[in-house]
Amino acid sequence: MSNFLLSRLQGVPAQLRHLARALGLVWQACPGLTAAWGVLLLVQGALPVATVYLTRPVVNGLVAAIRSGGNWGPLLLPAALMGVVLLIGELIRGSIRWIRTAQGDLVQDHIMSLIHRESIAADLSFYESPDFYDHLHRARAEASYRPAALLETFGAVIQNGITLIAMLAVIASFGAWLPVALLLSALPAFAVVIRYAAMQHEFRMRTTSIERRAWYYDWLLTTGESAPEIRLFALGDYFYTGYRKLRARLRDERLALARGQSLAELSAGASSLGVTAAALVWAVWKTLHGLLSPGDLALFYQAFQQGSGLARTLLENLGQLYQNSLFLGNLFEFLALEPQVTSPEQPFPAPLRVHEGIVFSNVAFRYPDASKPALDDFSLRIPAGRIVAVVGPNGAGKSTLAKLLCRFYDPQAGSISIDGVDLRNFSIAELRRRITVLFQQPVHYNATVRENISFGDLSRDFTNGAVQAAAETADAETFIRRLPDGYENLLGHWFEKGAELSVGEWQRIALARAFLRQAPIIVLDEPTAAMDPWAEAEWLSRFRELAAGRIAIIITHRFTTAMLADEIHVIDEGRVIESGSHAELVERAGRYAQWWSSQNPE
Repeated sequence: MSNFLLSRLQGVPAQLRHLARALGLVWQACPGLTAAWGVLLLVQGALPVATVYLTRPVVNGLVAAIRSGGNWGPLLLPAALMGVVLLIGELIRGSIRWIRTAQGDLVQDHIMSLIHRESIAADLSFYESPDFYDHLHRARAEASYRPAALLETFGAVIQNGITLIAMLAVIASFGAWLPVALLLSALPAFAVVIRYAAMQHEFRMRTTSIERRAWYYDWLLTTGESAPEIRLFALGDYFYTGYRKLRARLRDERLALARGQSLAELSAGASSLGVTAAALVWAVWKTLHGLLSPGDLALFYQAFQQGSGLARTLLENLGQLYQNSLFLGNLFEFLALEPQVTSPEQPFPAPLRVHEGIVFSNVAFRYPDASKPALDDFSLRIPAGRIVAVVGPNGAGKSTLAKLLCRFYDPQAGSISIDGVDLRNFSIAELRRRITVLFQQPVHYNATVRENISFGDLSRDFTNGAVQAAAETADAETFIRRLPDGYENLLGHWFEKGAELSVGEWQRIALARAFLRQAPIIVLDEPTAAMDPWAEAEWLSRFRELAAGRIAIIITHRFTTAMLADEIHVIDEGRVIESGSHAELVERAGRYAQWWSSQNPE
């Protein structure tokens, strides 16, 4: 145990840095409340000492009154003072309880805002790493209750520390060896807390991925997204059993830790009780021999008993601070993640209109942990004012173009430029404002129709006419008008009175969102995938007018959609293998012509 304790104490400086930073977060969240909390803790820490000191005159006055036959006068003042001290203690206790509640909420909200901002700023590549999700899971889990636990424990350390120092001073007046014996009796409890704090942290780190998998099974069993398949393929029992096995595994390990800690605490408590009993026997012996008065014995008993409890509690509090610091390290590790895709210190102004075009030059890109590159020596020129279509099989690298163009990632080799300027020389925010994208799997926001469309550009205050015009362009106006509250109707099923849309209707809402942003570059990833053939034809007939004067990139599997483009680029295995108009590519009898024939057999 001693070697373990020494090894853990060597890491205390690092944990103290976590503690100092955590207290800094508390101060940032609520400086006024924290200052008031500190003052009240100091006063609360001194009150037990006043109670103990008043015990001697109360007991001695009681003994004198009995001996004198009922002269209670000398007893009244110390008894009244003790009552005042107890009343003040209750008032302070209630005030601290209210302050801690307010602090806990404010600190939790502050830390969650830091987590949210870090999540927003994180590179998209982070979200493709299980390690990132482990960090995020631990950070979110700890933010829900660790700040409150930290405040509670730190306050207890301050209060108990003040009280213990005063109690040790009282005990020392009876014998210099007594405070040393009292503190030594509490060391086993301190060692137990430190040991099991480290073991709890190691357990949490080791089982994070298991906890996330259990959470995933819970989500599958309770969400509407998976409900149809769960029922059709009778997967409920499979995931239910998997969830129970994972939870049982976690529970068994946690209970084994708790059992070991309980037994260790019992042993530590027995040693402390032995020291307390020995000290009390010594004090009674001195009282019987006339070396201490009954009041002195009462004072000693209270001081030593409270001191023993305070010493154990204080050392346990320090151990809990150590434990909270270990877990808060998870939060700070997450907050320390640095994005690799960043804006330059002196960015070029992003063009309001593209004059020359977009050029991909020998671009190579591989997703994190991918077995093969998504793009390999990829080159493509898209002239200004042109509509181009990008076609190819799944996994050919088509959607990767949109992600690289938006600088969600940077290529590992080569460059991408707009009007001759490398994307890495633009401010990321400015670059993204010049691009509007319909993603292959757009988000279904559980918000009103108007909000869903307005999310396309919150930097501008669009009129109702602009929102409706975007909906009309996306061919969404007809079904929006059928909704009970029209554009103010809530969508989705998360909240009351929300209307669920079909896949095609959700896609048209997303199209309207993309069209609302008047950006010089339009990227549409499978814009007609969920449209009926007649709806596709009607929308395509209007799209060229919408895209006039802008670059439009259409990523699609539908050759009827690709035919709209001025030029079609065929991608396979991360490279452009053919380019030309629809007629030229069909006449060339290459890969495109083969795919066209398979989609349109004669």
